[in-house]
Amino acid sequence: MSAPRTTPWPLVALFTAGYLAPYLLPTTVGRLQSGLPLSATQAGAIGSALLLSSATAGFLLASRVDRVGPRALARTGLLLAVLGYGGAALTTHVPAVIAGAVAGGFGSGTVTAVAATGIAAQRDPHRTTTLGLLGVSALAGAVYLTVPHLGPGHAQPLAAIALTALAVWPLTARLSPRTAPVLPRTATGGSRLPHLRSGLLLAAAMPCWSAVQNSLWGVSGRIGLTQAQLSEVTVGAVFAVALGAGLLGVVGAGALGPRLGQALPIGLGTILIAGCIALSASATDLTTFASGEIAWNVLYPVVLSYVIGLAASLDPRGRWAVLVGSASSLGTAVGPMTGSLLAARAGFPAMGTILAVALLAVAVPLTAVALRRRTTTVTAGAAFADETAVRLDVAA
Repeated sequence: MSAPRTTPWPLVALFTAGYLAPYLLPTTVGRLQSGLPLSATQAGAIGSALLLSSATAGFLLASRVDRVGPRALARTGLLLAVLGYGGAALTTHVPAVIAGAVAGGFGSGTVTAVAATGIAAQRDPHRTTTLGLLGVSALAGAVYLTVPHLGPGHAQPLAAIALTALAVWPLTARLSPRTAPVLPRTATGGSRLPHLRSGLLLAAAMPCWSAVQNSLWGVSGRIGLTQAQLSEVTVGAVFAVALGAGLLGVVGAGALGPRLGQALPIGLGTILIAGCIALSASATDLTTFASGEIAWNVLYPVVLSYVIGLAASLDPRGRWAVLVGSASSLGTAVGPMTGSLLAARAGFPAMGTILAVALLAVAVPLTAVALRRRTTTVTAGAAFADETAVRLDVAA
């Protein structure tokens, strides 16, 4: 009889705190532009700097979480997030805002690295990932509903991220000294990364996948405000409903689990997302804008949960999960700037078409990795079954 599964709530909370900054990107960039003397491109550049700092933390810490200790590293990241985002929220001096955003981004990346490493060590990483996505989607939706009623300025979304980091701090006491048990050298192959080709292909594809998503997400607020002629309250309500619908998608992904494998949700989901991006970018009214954003937000966390689960399955020590997550953050980082530049030069509808085509192209390698991983798993399982049968025959 198997032991009941326990939910690793500290990891879920860290995942939520680490991913909140990217989820709040549209309102953060929009508020930076409206609350400070910045152009849309300059505000997007600050958002990109924040996310690039987060990706840098992931690359630096991918193999160091166990060595440093998850508890100490998580607390360092949360402290940087509180001081960085909190400091940026409390000042209108642009260089200080930039410095705070970069420091806070490094903190978010550190927290995400600890969460990703811990999730990869779980018996069911997909389940823990879906819980984290549920948490960050619900929290971000609440922020989108609340911020428009708190007055103008850039401080509110940054303060929300800082306060979330502060609220998560007490849960770090429940983190174990090491994220995963130390496996024998023969079991882990030493320090060599397993499934090297699949991991590298996944890490190479994810920056483009994330860049496309966040090119749209970074300018979605402007599409709603300028092209669809909606108010900030209406746009915020659309985002909140979209993130709420995303919760349903995550719940569905958690309920399905591995039943559909990974290739079908990742491949087909990415193709459907491409259509949503084209629809949202061409919106000129509330119906079209809301339809594109809601459908996209339903699909995006579903595909992301399977991609994170795929990366986690490549290495039980969590190194591919962190590296792929950091590669994804690189794409996330260039997203706001890419979306702003494409929109400025080609317009929102053309931007959507370009992004959709790019996403269709990147669906191919992502699906290939998922199919290869499934084949490898089935082959290994069959080999183990054959070996077990031989041993039973010998014993008999």
